[in-house]
Amino acid sequence: MADYMYMVQMDIPSEMEGEFNRIYDTEHVPNIVKAPGVHGCTRYRVESANVEGVARYAALYEIDSPDVPQSEGWKAESEKGDWASKIRPHATNRSHIVYKKIG
Repeated sequence: MADYMYMVQMDIPSEMEGEFNRIYDTEHVPNIVKAPGVHGCTRYRVESANVEGVARYAALYEIDSPDVPQSEGWKAESEKGDWASKIRPHATNRSHIVYKKIG
């Protein structure tokens, strides 16, 4: 297992959720996991939260170092398919967080 987790959270308009999930699962994740230093991705949708404003969707990427999401390999893979043109412009409330494994 990787020493770091990269968490990406975002919201998407409800009318785009079907297309968002299709593109994320069939294009975006398969492309990103080809980038050097990426070992996997698991996606989640919020069921409950104790604070307001939490993004509805989250993806946890297993990565080798905190630099992987800014790498040329990651950037190249993230531009492939329909993600960059059809989904990214509609994603809101985005956050990007890197966690280091401590145990």
